[in-house]
Amino acid sequence: MTAQSPTMAQPLCLRRPTLRVLCVRARLARSILSQVAKRVPVDVVMPDGSLLDGGTRRADRPALEIVRPTALFERLAHHPKIGIGEGYMAGDWKAAEGTDLADLLTPFAERMTTAVPPGWLRLRGVVDRRIPSIQNNSLLGSRRNIEAHYDLSNDLFATFLDETMSYSSAIFDPDQPLRTQSFEEAQLRKVHAILDMAKVGQHTRLLEIGTGWGTLALEAARRGATVTSVTLSKEQAALARVRVAEAGYADQVDIRIQDYREVEGVYDAVVSVEMIEAVGEEYWETYFRTIDERLAPGGVAAVQAILMSHERLLATKHSYGWIQKHIFPGGLIPSLQAIHETTSAATSLRMTGVDAFGSDYAETLRRWRETFLARWPEVNALGFDETFRRKWEFYLAYCEAGFATAYLDVAQLRLEREVEQEVEREEAPV
Repeated sequence: MTAQSPTMAQPLCLRRPTLRVLCVRARLARSILSQVAKRVPVDVVMPDGSLLDGGTRRADRPALEIVRPTALFERLAHHPKIGIGEGYMAGDWKAAEGTDLADLLTPFAERMTTAVPPGWLRLRGVVDRRIPSIQNNSLLGSRRNIEAHYDLSNDLFATFLDETMSYSSAIFDPDQPLRTQSFEEAQLRKVHAILDMAKVGQHTRLLEIGTGWGTLALEAARRGATVTSVTLSKEQAALARVRVAEAGYADQVDIRIQDYREVEGVYDAVVSVEMIEAVGEEYWETYFRTIDERLAPGGVAAVQAILMSHERLLATKHSYGWIQKHIFPGGLIPSLQAIHETTSAATSLRMTGVDAFGSDYAETLRRWRETFLARWPEVNALGFDETFRRKWEFYLAYCEAGFATAYLDVAQLRLEREVEQEVEREEAPV
C-alpha cells in the first residue's frame, strides 16, 4: 500500500490558483455544510474551537472536528458525495475526542433526505456524477470489480472477521443480551437460517452463488448436500478449498472460479448471500433468470440481500458515490420492490418469504470495526497504510449508521415458482 498521495493531501486551490471557480464553490460548500449543521444534532467544530454554524457546543451531542477547513471544503466542492469520505481518509476531519465515528454519522443517516435544505437539493443533477463505464458488471468488469475488494488479502479479512470467516450479516438471538453473544454462533445461525429457507438437507443438489470463504458450503455439506459454489475471487476460492479439504468434504463440495452467468446444470436449491449487491441493475434480470433456469422443478432459492427503500434507489442509482469509488466498484443496493418487479417480469419465481434483520447488521459492523481497529498493528504489518485504515474505519462506521437508523436493511428472501408455472415446466416436452 502506498502512502497518502500529494493529490489527496493538497487543496486544489493551493495547487491550481487559477481554478477560481472551484474556490468559489468551496465557499459555497462551506455555506451548505453550515446549514446542514443547523439541521442535524451534531456540533461541527472549527480548528479554533468555534462552531461552523455559529452556535454553542453541547456536551450531549456528538462532535465533528474539522482539521483542515480549506482542504475539506474544496473536496466537498469538487464532489459533495465523495468528498466527505475522502476528507476523512485524508485527515481533513475526525470524530472529536469521546465521540464514536458511527455515533457521529448516525444523525446524518437519520436525516439523509432532510439534512440538505430543499433548495440545494435541486442542484443534485449538477453535482452528481455518473457511474464510470469501467465499473459495468460485464463478464470482464465483474471479475475486475470483485478482485478490487475481495482479493485485497485473505490475511486482512482474517484479522477482523470471526472464526467462520463470514463477511455478511450475522443473526443474533433476540432473547439473549446482544453484546454477550458469540459472534461465531450468530454467523452460523445466519447460515443455517438461509439453508433452512432453501430446504437444504440430505442429498440436496445445491448451487451457491458467491462462495465467500466457504462456510455456507461446508455447513450444507455437513447436512449431506452436494454443493457447487462459484466465485470470482481467486483469494477466496483458494482458502475455501483448503478449508473444505481440511474438513473432509472435498468430495461433496466443488468450488469454482466461475461467473454465475456461466453455470450450467440443474439444482434442487440455489443460495446466494449478499452477492446481488455486486450484480448491477442492468444485470438483475440475468441474475434472477439464471437462478430460475438452474432450479429443478420444486426447487427453492434463498437470497440474502442488503436493501434500501425504493424511493432512495430511484434517487441514487445513477449517482457515483464514495462506496462505489473506494470500496465496492460496480455495487448497487436493490430495493425489495425492485426485486419483486424484476422477478415478476423476467422469471417464473415469486417471493414467498422475507425475513429482515437490519439491526443485526449494525451489530455485525460494530464488531468488525472494533476488531479491525484493535488489530490495526497486524493489518499495518501486512502493508496497509494509515489512509487505508481511515478508509475502512469510515466504511464500516458509515454502513453501521445506515443499518442502525433503518436507512439500510438486510433480509433473507425465499423464491419459488408459482404452482401453475411449475406444472407447465414439468409437462413441457424435453
